[in-house]
Amino acid sequence: MRLTVFGATGGVGRQLVRQALDAGHQVTAVVRDPARLPVTGGDLEVVRAGLADAAALRPAVAGRDAVLSGLGARTRKDAGVAARLTRTVLEAMAAEGVRRLVVVSAAPLGPVPEGDGPLDRGVRALVSAVLRDVYADLREMEAALARSGTDWTAVRPPRLQDKPLTGRYRTVVGGTPAKGRFLSRADTAHAMLAALDDPRTVGRGVGVAY
Repeated sequence: MRLTVFGATGGVGRQLVRQALDAGHQVTAVVRDPARLPVTGGDLEVVRAGLADAAALRPAVAGRDAVLSGLGARTRKDAGVAARLTRTVLEAMAAEGVRRLVVVSAAPLGPVPEGDGPLDRGVRALVSAVLRDVYADLREMEAALARSGTDWTAVRPPRLQDKPLTGRYRTVVGGTPAKGRFLSRADTAHAMLAALDDPRTVGRGVGVAY
């Protein structure tokens, strides 16, 4: 497949680029600073571009089979970037007729799993309160996806870790894995790539966790 990755220099984004290349895909990585992308490969094209202008992004998505986005706030001070930048990506995709989009979101946006006990519910409530602005940004992003004409999927991991790829995690389309507290950035990227060819995930949130 011909894929475009936004947020390619972030933790999930780098994994998306690396794993997509390893799987034999042709990858276009859109970055503001190419020096921050340590991944290389013969099937990798690096495009330097800001994300404020949809017209400037159109060449990066034109003719692609799908777009993947690791865009999101890295700190609470960055809250707002996910929705704002995703709207720009959606505009560029619409202009070029590209429909498939998979983004990273977060577990608290999914439904509370029935199997969670008081501890998990309490931690979820605390984290949601502390990161209120970040999750509000992601809700706005997902609302923009729902209004768009794209075949979108929002992959919702819990707390992210910098651990190796395992390929062994639980996936709940339209739900949240019970007692799902952690997932590596590598496995989050793996789940996003797996969603590309899964029609069940189109127009849905997908909970993923160990």
